[in-house]
Amino acid sequence: MSGTGDGSGGRGAGRSGADAPDRASAGRAAAPGPGGTAERSARRGAGPLRTLRSAAERIDRATPPSRDRAVDGVRAAAVVGVVLGHWLVTGLVAAPGGLETASPLAAMPGLAPASWLLNTLGLFFFVGGCAAALGLCRSRERGEGYAHWIRARSARLARPVLVVTAAWGAALAAGPALGVPEETLRTGALLTVQPLWFVAVYAVTTALTPVALAADRRWGAAAALPPAAVVAAVDLARYGPWAPAVPDWAGYANVLPVWLFAYQLGVAWAGGRLRRPPGLLLLVGGALGVAALVCAGYPVSAVGVPGADRSNSAPPSLLLPALAAAQIGAAVLLRAPLERLLRRPLAWAAVAGLNLCALTVFCWHLTALLLVAAAGSVWGPVPGLTDPPGDPAWAAWRLAWIAPAAAVLAAVTAVARRFEGPWSDTVLGTPVGRAAAGLGAAAFAVGTALLL
Repeated sequence: MSGTGDGSGGRGAGRSGADAPDRASAGRAAAPGPGGTAERSARRGAGPLRTLRSAAERIDRATPPSRDRAVDGVRAAAVVGVVLGHWLVTGLVAAPGGLETASPLAAMPGLAPASWLLNTLGLFFFVGGCAAALGLCRSRERGEGYAHWIRARSARLARPVLVVTAAWGAALAAGPALGVPEETLRTGALLTVQPLWFVAVYAVTTALTPVALAADRRWGAAAALPPAAVVAAVDLARYGPWAPAVPDWAGYANVLPVWLFAYQLGVAWAGGRLRRPPGLLLLVGGALGVAALVCAGYPVSAVGVPGADRSNSAPPSLLLPALAAAQIGAAVLLRAPLERLLRRPLAWAAVAGLNLCALTVFCWHLTALLLVAAAGSVWGPVPGLTDPPGDPAWAAWRLAWIAPAAAVLAAVTAVARRFEGPWSDTVLGTPVGRAAAGLGAAAFAVGTALLL
């Protein structure tokens, strides 16, 4: 990402600190600096808005000039898309045995095209590929080997996962004694497990970063075509003339290549090989691809719909890389205006803060929704929250429940984000704390196996 207005990605971005799990420069950006005139004015009673602006300006000034803000902006958009998408398509129905899940898309198929905007996992893998490529190159410049780099990356991914599973392990163990309905606990375990497949696949693609870098050096952005071709071949086997002889589980061979396609494009963006012309090609080609696949009989929804004969997500289909291509093309084309937007202190402060805790937000966002629904279930079916999703009124009410869910998620994240970084200065940094976390995670694995 060269910093020019053409929306390109250049080698100069290699020193931008765009790797979200690498919290060093982002941490400096978010840390309050020495109090200045604006801060003293705020303390004298200038009001909360002035205080907020002062804090945002401190973050803006503390951000290294070389930091590529557009990368962080795309990652923040991907996180927000995933969270909103899950909150809008996850119905939690108050039943006699507790909270059960239901899909509004099953009752309102006309809302399915909205999933094209809200299923932003392709963007997440795209930014992940860019960040990992830059991070590995910097690590090599420091003389560190691949083993050192992948250990550090894996630890950053594992810490938030261990914390959320340990907390839910304790909840599954104590829930029955506290009177929590078994169905609610089952739903909570399911909603915790569902996003964790992403972390596992993300870890595998991260481990393949040296291979992706080598492929990028040889073929550039075209290195993303082989994974897409694998997905197309698997889909042809599943839905073509040989379909009766191909078992349904064979479709899960697509799990890695679907997301490796987006990851490889991120590596190309980091290397300066993904500029405006290929970005336009991705946008147009991806959009036309989605339209063609839907016309050919693929489901409209980019997420699974219970009871449907086919799914684009479980197992993943060719529609997902087509959708990712369109979203990635839009991100490449919008890079320059996004960079300009994030030069505004308030906008940048929000993006920088979200990037500091992106994986914590991802791991806990469905738990936050469940907590709001569990509280609401005390009063029985609540419109848009715990009543069956069946009409547009439900969707309108669900939009109203986003704010309470966001407030709960912010509170949970404020507590849990401290464990996303090294544990040395936290309670989990002690032998007893690590043992408790391990036991909690083991309890979650056992409890989930028994419940599901």
